[in-house]
Amino acid sequence: MRLTSFTDFGLRALMRMAGEPERDHSTAEMAAEFGISRDHLTKAVALLARGGVLVTRRGHGGGARLARPASEIGLGDVVALLEGGTAMVECDRADGGGCTLTPVCRLRGLLAGAEAAFIETLNTRSLADCALPPRKGADA
Repeated sequence: MRLTSFTDFGLRALMRMAGEPERDHSTAEMAAEFGISRDHLTKAVALLARGGVLVTRRGHGGGARLARPASEIGLGDVVALLEGGTAMVECDRADGGGCTLTPVCRLRGLLAGAEAAFIETLNTRSLADCALPPRKGADA
């Protein structure tokens, strides 16, 4: 299974926040640290906030932080949230793709089971298991 860059960006942000949970983190700061698109990271952070993983504060000195301890945030739940709506194969798209095998295909069910097992396996670990160490010189 390949995760989207959107999920990768969201996971990087969460790993940083898990390593420094006592402070708010700006998307500009994290995008610069990781060398990634601020716009895409902002969208991932917004989705994580809507999903209850993060709390955000606007304005000067604002940013995002974890909504609960990293040890209570399952990695599988985060990946499922960030990957939500992304079809693993064409026939899983909302429009059914254009697959001519759909009426007789047995692969779709197998892949759905594998995806569920992937999320379940990730949920045996929490965000705390992959928290990044605090940045040197970071304001705490």
